[in-house]
Formats: sequence, structure tokens, C-alpha cells
Amino acid sequence: MTGLPDLQAIAIFAHIVERRGIAAAAAELGLSTPTVSKALARLEDRLGTRLFNRTSRRLVLTEAGQRLAERAIRLLADAEAAEAALREDAATPQGPVRLGAPMSFGVMQVAPLLPAFLARYPRVSVDLHLSDARVDLIADGFDAVLRIGALADSSLMVRRLAAIPRLTVAAPAYLRQRGRPRHPQDLQAHDCITYAYQGQRAWLFEREAGEAVAVTPKGRLTVNNGTAMLPALLAGSGIAQLPLFIIEAALADGRLEPVLTDWRLRDTGLHLLTAPGHPQPARVRVLADFLAEHLARRG
Repeated sequence: MTGLPDLQAIAIFAHIVERRGIAAAAAELGLSTPTVSKALARLEDRLGTRLFNRTSRRLVLTEAGQRLAERAIRLLADAEAAEAALREDAATPQGPVRLGAPMSFGVMQVAPLLPAFLARYPRVSVDLHLSDARVDLIADGFDAVLRIGALADSSLMVRRLAAIPRLTVAAPAYLRQRGRPRHPQDLQAHDCITYAYQGQRAWLFEREAGEAVAVTPKGRLTVNNGTAMLPALLAGSGIAQLPLFIIEAALADGRLEPVLTDWRLRDTGLHLLTAPGHPQPARVRVLADFLAEHLARRG
């Protein structure tokens, strides 16, 4: 016989054996007696043999029924154990979470939070992968991914965690040598350090009066990681746009200065992406809530 086994009928058969009767099995399962009888008949027809000898007062397993009963009961027990384990996993924070994050943000903002998270949830483990490349949450097997920047339309679940402020900055030495830009268009005459994953994307500046200016930056250095811009930026090699969390210390001690302060940049969003569908396993849910709680304070 081809096709999948009738697992529902086998499970009902196991309940009949354990409860020693069709009516008792029906009551336990919350089904009608005719429904249970039909499932038994369907299984006997499929197997081409009787599983019970029926008398007016009881059911007695046939030889074939006895052979099937042991396996059916074991199969039912394994299925119930698997369901119970998955329900516990869904309800109780436990097991591994594979989390992806941008390199600099992961090192500077996410990694310092993990000791406290692991202490709060001792049955959860975190597998943290850091990369500025755009990963595929589903294909690459991630439970959740942190992403900074604009998001393409997708079926993924998106949770905005915080704003990531950005500034246009340069070293004092660069500004003394090359002059301070007063208008975004002045950047056309400056060396800009650019981010590889943005390609040729323009830098967009806005003013409260509603004026907006887009400038395509040009320069001799392009890197694929924000922190990797810092040595050249601090050495006076150009002007860059970076998130505040990368340059905060250098701004505080004067190694970098903001430029074009009459213009503002749109804050970039920090988002948590998870697979579509509900509910999320508890281990993923508590990590998402923990990151939202702590990263929102730093945005």
C-alpha cells in the first residue's frame, strides 16, 4: 500500500487499547463514539485485517491487533512526548538562539549585554554572528537578526528597537587643511570616506525649513565596516558619516568634530527581524524583549 500511514487512526486505536473500549476512548479524546468506530474501521480496511474481535460486552485484540498495539502505544507515547517537549520549549526560555548583528554594533552594543542576559536566562544559549554583510535570516538559519538602516519589503517580522543617530564628522587636522564645508554641496570638493555596503548611495541632508540636499560622496577610501573608518578619519584623511555609537568617544575628547551642523541627517532605525508566524519560541521572545529594553535606552 502506498501513501502515508493513517497516524490519526493508529493513535485512536492505541487509545482504544489503553482504555479497553471504544466509548471510553471516545470520552478521553473528546470525540463521538461513531467517530472513533469509523477510525477503527478505516484502519482495519487499510490494513486488510481485523484488529479486534467484538463481543456484545467487550473488545478482544486479535493476533494482528496485538502485534500492532505495542507499536501503536509506543508511537503515541513518542508523539505525545515530542509535543510536550515542543510546548515546553515554546513556553519556557531554553535552548539556543542564533543571532546575527552588524559587526561594530554587535561588538560595541550587543556583546556587552549578553552576560546579563545569560545570567537572567540560564537555560538559554546565544550563538552570536557578526557581519556587516546582509544575511538571509531564513536561508542562513538565524532565529533573529539585528539590522541597521532601511529595510526592503519582505515577509519577515520586523520590530523597531531604537533610533541610531548619525553625524557627519572630520578630524580637526583635516578641517584646518581643507577647510570646513558650509553647505552639503561643498562636499563635492572634499575627500569622503564611504561605506561599501551603501554603494553609490547619496548622503541626504535636511533643514528645518524643509530644504533637502542629496550629495553623492567621493573619495579614495571605501570600507565595509564603520569602525574601520576611524583610523583614516582620525588621521585627517577625509569626512565621513557614522553612527553616534562609533564616534561618541572621539567627539567627546575632540579628536573628531561634527560638520554641517545646521543640517541634520535622518536617524537610522535599529530593527530586529524574526521569521514570520506566531508564536515565537520563548527563547527568541525573551532575547528580543531584552534587547529592546536595553538598546532603546542607548538609541
